[in-house]
Amino acid sequence: MTLASTLVGRRTRRLTVNLLLVLVTLSLLCNSDAFLARTDSARLQRYIKATVYDNYDLAVIGGGIVGVQAALLAAQGKNGNKKKVILIDAPRASAMLMNEGTGEDLSLGAPSGLFSKALRDTGKRIKVSTLRGMGLREDSVWNEIINSCVDLAHSNADDMRRQLSQAGVTVMEGFARFSDSGETDRIVVHPDATSVFDDSVQVDVVPAKNILIATGSKPFRPLGIPFDGKRIFDSDSINALKFLPKSIAITGSGIVAMEFAKIFRNLGAEVTLIIRDQVPRNALMKVGLDKDVSAMLVADLIRSGIRIQKGAQVKAFSVPPEASENIRAPIKIHLEANGGGALPTGTPTELSCDIYLAAVGRTPNTAGLNLQAAGIDVDRYGGVLVDDCLQTTRPNVFAAGDVVGRPFLASTGVAQAQAALSRILGVDSPQCDVSDPTCVQNGMGQAGNSFDPASLASNPFAFPTGVWTSPEAAFYGLSTTQAKALGVDASEGMALYAECLRGRVFSPNGLLKLVFDRKTGRVLGVHICGDDACELIHYGMEIVKGRKTINDLVGSVYSAVTFHELYKIAAEAALDEDGARKRRAAAGKALAARNRQVRDKQSF
Repeated sequence: MTLASTLVGRRTRRLTVNLLLVLVTLSLLCNSDAFLARTDSARLQRYIKATVYDNYDLAVIGGGIVGVQAALLAAQGKNGNKKKVILIDAPRASAMLMNEGTGEDLSLGAPSGLFSKALRDTGKRIKVSTLRGMGLREDSVWNEIINSCVDLAHSNADDMRRQLSQAGVTVMEGFARFSDSGETDRIVVHPDATSVFDDSVQVDVVPAKNILIATGSKPFRPLGIPFDGKRIFDSDSINALKFLPKSIAITGSGIVAMEFAKIFRNLGAEVTLIIRDQVPRNALMKVGLDKDVSAMLVADLIRSGIRIQKGAQVKAFSVPPEASENIRAPIKIHLEANGGGALPTGTPTELSCDIYLAAVGRTPNTAGLNLQAAGIDVDRYGGVLVDDCLQTTRPNVFAAGDVVGRPFLASTGVAQAQAALSRILGVDSPQCDVSDPTCVQNGMGQAGNSFDPASLASNPFAFPTGVWTSPEAAFYGLSTTQAKALGVDASEGMALYAECLRGRVFSPNGLLKLVFDRKTGRVLGVHICGDDACELIHYGMEIVKGRKTINDLVGSVYSAVTFHELYKIAAEAALDEDGARKRRAAAGKALAARNRQVRDKQSF
């Protein structure tokens, strides 16, 4: 070894030791409170005024039903494992219900369809034709309706605030987003959505170990429709309607469109439903409704006097300049064939109405959250991409509800939030018997916690679906078509509401269908259309999950004058198909005669 090489080796060792000393010093410095404080200041240097809050275990973004339930579950904890939780709510950014007089968020802890459900139930209790017959002015009639809806919404929101307070959840109003520097251990909260790019505003900074995004969804707004929130609405902005319309045109063939069509018809309006398909029930069947249930819902629309414009779409709008002031100045809607071109000869090409509503689907509400900067991936519709535990591409950020996409149901959204909290809190999910055909591994409500949209879509036993039309519709499990596609020799047993005493006397229009395995008699699916369908379906769900057979239902005793008798009648029909078909035909004939009598009386 030469002297030169020895000197070089010594210098190298000294440099290595010095470098290690520098790295240790930097490590100690970087973990000091002073350094972290300076780093936090650097992160927030864009903002002139910023208030930094204490650290939270969980920050929930979104004050709808999913966000509120998640906050409550985390704060209440399991086995004493309570968490420090903050709920960040931006009511005006979500275009939901507001009490403009008090500034109260009436949608706190509520599903997006709260207004429509309140309006539906109000329409059942308040007879508009009677109030008009009493000489009440139109604005007085509308005030009576809307005040009733506000009372219902206020009751729910007030109780949600009580529960959040009792659980110790901090509630903050403001528009939350991730910082431009991309950290996911904190949320920047602006006063509102319009101040996001104003560096001079006061912002709040909320540090959190975990973050749950539950910002819900918003209506899809097709291009070319001049939405103004006064005469032309989407399914959220309709909440701000200021008067009782005498006529309405609705674009859409799905569940929400049909809900609003019946609501406004029950409130005395002339309703026109504009749908692209030539067969109205097709859109309902695409979302899972049974073919007979779908046909019954469409038949009810027609029986109610709702006009259906098939195979058409809106081409253009003519909105008079004074439309916002003069609520009776008609809007003219010009129609064309689906896909463009002329409508068939004799088909109306123009409609006049007081208001127009587009109810053509929903999209995840993620605009403005700055997800890209945070490294959180989304799909082409803006929905947050999650794994089967609702975890995003950032390990401490989760998402649940409409913000991750279909099925856009409050019930599944809350279940998704529970799954996310199971991961955050380290709670194991229940398992099911893999030999059970209804057990889908990692399927919601069955085993594990695969609550992502793809898993839900592939699992027909994941959850019951309720449709708040009037009449209601609901289903759980397999349809006959689905069962046969799985290789099951499936058949059906059906009962009309008119075949049971309660239905015959109080609500004869409806049906209940059981899908079953011919070989074993086991019930695999339940499909209902009629009053209280959304309540009745939960008994049907337990029948399917409990592996009950047709003979089990036939041998059961049900309370008289209840809709639950329909389950036994449908089971008996499954064992005597020819006799049941004749009985349904006779009951249907009697019901048709009864409906004609009702219409004749109403025409006088």
